[in-house]
Amino acid sequence: MTRNASIDPSARSVDLTPPCVILCEPQLGENIGTAARAMANFGLVDLRIVNPRDGWPSERARAAASRADHVIDGVRVFASVEDAIADLSFVYATTARSREVPKPVRGPDEAAEAATRLAAQGASVGYLFGRERWGLNNDEVALADEIVTLPVDPDFASLNIAQAVLVCAYEWRVKANRGALPFRLDEVANPPARKEDLVRLFEHLESALDGVTFFRPPEKRPSMVRNLRNILQKAALTDQEVKTLRGVIAALERRPTRPCEDQGEDNSDGPSAESE
Repeated sequence: MTRNASIDPSARSVDLTPPCVILCEPQLGENIGTAARAMANFGLVDLRIVNPRDGWPSERARAAASRADHVIDGVRVFASVEDAIADLSFVYATTARSREVPKPVRGPDEAAEAATRLAAQGASVGYLFGRERWGLNNDEVALADEIVTLPVDPDFASLNIAQAVLVCAYEWRVKANRGALPFRLDEVANPPARKEDLVRLFEHLESALDGVTFFRPPEKRPSMVRNLRNILQKAALTDQEVKTLRGVIAALERRPTRPCEDQGEDNSDGPSAESE
């Protein structure tokens, strides 16, 4: 972590039990592994597999999981979708196609909101994903409570399993921890510049530009100064950034900004550009 970032404690963990992911008859170990990786990215850990074509365990899946070993180690294999969802209270079937099975259809954000609400009530939730080539059949969709579909282009609606898992897992994480990010700018270590220091920066820059006759013709100087100040003002500079910029200007003016090797201390009259 850099000095410019602070950890948001609320992003470390989520109190709610995450939903499980059920992969129905996946063909490739690589797809299982990348789905596990997507789950781990957003705090999901319960991965269930129904009749994987190449059996289980799978070294290809573990390699593709990219160190999401805790998900791979916890994989459970089932003989049928019915067995895989038996202990769940609510199941979403994911599909990119309209179905003959009449069920409510949700976007991933709507589904995630309901999933967090159900989890807060103690219900266990699962997302059911179909095969790589043709997804879920209608009988499998019929076992679910609702359908989840993504706002894809209907002319190119097919997603890789891991991509679909990632979108659903992401939306769940956003809802479950109220959008908390893992880190933000540490405003204690990087306080915003005081207006007094900003004005000194403006004046320093303008003085240096006067020295090289930047403001031409002279009658346009007020509007050019105003534009420059507005540019710098919009940058929302920190205290250290103002010091650095003043050091840059001093260097361009060929004024010393830091001690030379043969000097014991900085005897310049310009601002220091040393970073903290």
